[in-house]
Amino acid sequence: MDHDHAGHDTPPGFWSSRYAVGLIVLGGIAAYFLLTEHLAHVVGALPYLFLLACPLMHVFMHGGHGGHGHHHRGPDADAGSQNPPKPGGPS
Repeated sequence: MDHDHAGHDTPPGFWSSRYAVGLIVLGGIAAYFLLTEHLAHVVGALPYLFLLACPLMHVFMHGGHGGHGHHHRGPDADAGSQNPPKPGGPS
């Protein structure tokens, strides 16, 4: 099954277009002026932003643990599933 991909041109993605570059530049300019004009408000809200970051990190960064409510086996429970050491090898 040979597939010829030479005839199929995919359109460029949004992030590689000139509109995306313009959007990023405009967003940077807007962020600069918002921070320079409203720095007192941002600094005043900073402690609350740190407190808000704690539960958000807990929710979004615990994805690799398998979620809450799952039973995790201890290290001794896996001992039976491993291959036994070979005779004469390191123990």
